[in-house]
Amino acid sequence: MQFEVDGQTVYAHTGGKKFDPQGNVVVMVHGAAMSHLAWSLQTRYLAHHGMSVLSLDLPGCGKSGGDLPDSIPAAAEWLVRVLDTLGIARAALVGHSMGALIALQVAGTQPDRISRLVLMGVGYPMAVNDAFLNAADENLPLAIGLMNDWAHGRRAHIGGYQVPGLWMVGADTRVVQQAAAGVMHRHLAICNAYDGGEAAAAAVTCPTHLILGANDNMTPAKVGQKLARMVKGAETTVIPECGHMMMSEQPTAVMRALKPALGI
Repeated sequence: MQFEVDGQTVYAHTGGKKFDPQGNVVVMVHGAAMSHLAWSLQTRYLAHHGMSVLSLDLPGCGKSGGDLPDSIPAAAEWLVRVLDTLGIARAALVGHSMGALIALQVAGTQPDRISRLVLMGVGYPMAVNDAFLNAADENLPLAIGLMNDWAHGRRAHIGGYQVPGLWMVGADTRVVQQAAAGVMHRHLAICNAYDGGEAAAAAVTCPTHLILGANDNMTPAKVGQKLARMVKGAETTVIPECGHMMMSEQPTAVMRALKPALGI
């Protein structure tokens, strides 16, 4: 589905079902330079198991126009405007990596509007390697190579994708390549600069679950567990033999953790 926010087209995948803003809404927010395709193995399942799914393309990614705001708090404000535009009074939020920081910020500043919070492949602070940032700033192919090398666990580099005939690392590389010029650097920079995580975490009131990869080289599980301790009552699942791109690396384990986290 498509709609407009701030005069720009926003695309969201609904998992093959008509989106109902009055239903059991779950909003899914992807990570840096990705798109709704990051959730391909989750959206359809959720849409066909009682959830009203809104898997967003953030501005400048996938089929959405515009540019993501220049900070995590500003991106969170944009996400709230999405909820307002579609008439969504209350929703569960599922975020991955940068999307998890955005979801955390929304849950901390708009607690009455968020029913459940799931943070995946996340840590705070989310520091970004200088060489990675510089390569992204110069739009070097190296930046995409570094992202997809570090983002996938060792097992994912040699196969194992649950979609027959597709290469996991190659598929995610193509998704990142589709982002507009400068998007990766902007996204990495705002993750690196975000300093509101402790305050947001302390203000979260809804049930919260963190899903972490045991072999995540981008947001190590120990950093995610540190964040979990900042959120009152948060639960944590650490998936063995899993890197940062857990949605494609270990989709069955992800769904096993995601279903109770969303109350389904």
